[in-house]
Amino acid sequence: MKSNEVGANAAATSTVDISDARFTWPGAKGFTLTIDSFALPPGERLLLIGPSGSGKSTFLSLLAGINVPTDGTISILGTNIARLSSAARDHFRAEHMGIIFQMFNLLPYGSVIDNVVLPLNFAKQRRARVEGSGSIESEARRLLQSLGLSPADYEGTAAASLSVGQQQRVACARALIGRPELIIADEPTSSLDRDSQMAFLDLLFAEVEQAGGTLIMVSHDQSLATRFDRALRLDEISRTGFNGGRP
Repeated sequence: MKSNEVGANAAATSTVDISDARFTWPGAKGFTLTIDSFALPPGERLLLIGPSGSGKSTFLSLLAGINVPTDGTISILGTNIARLSSAARDHFRAEHMGIIFQMFNLLPYGSVIDNVVLPLNFAKQRRARVEGSGSIESEARRLLQSLGLSPADYEGTAAASLSVGQQQRVACARALIGRPELIIADEPTSSLDRDSQMAFLDLLFAEVEQAGGTLIMVSHDQSLATRFDRALRLDEISRTGFNGGRP
């Protein structure tokens, strides 16, 4: 595949395949993350566990193509995103990844529906999938309702006026719309109580399975491990250090 291609390779055997990747944040005491080998099979639900400061955010930034490694390969759906231009990575991310941010990153004064459909403005393939089976707004409403929000909760409502739990569900619907192949969730349950955590995971898993997607969720909460197909500690797949030196 050419380095400037942004389409996913249908023949890829893993959704994610990382090999000999290394990234160092700039500065005199730059944090370095090294990943020798990591693979995520299609359809798997993986929990990646690590305490604060362990490199979880750095790992996710590399996985999403926000940052690129100084060495090695990060292949998503058969495309080495480390070789793509910044604009091509943005396009690839929009088409093939849905991201649930820890702080949700909703447009506070936008409507709930506008927040959910936002990715489709930048992703023609995702948009075409939705339009092939109905209207965009009807799919947004279906996702919201499947994730536990009623029309009374979101019709005519700005995102900023929702509760934390409701905003979380909107962020999840936004990540899922258009059935992206890879869902990345950054500690999405950290602000929820135990019962709410379990209910949210049930809804998330059901939608990811229906879409045929692959899920990687990062958390510091090891008690969630039994809900996933596989759980890994970040230090099982990575090495870290400071001052730019290889650990």
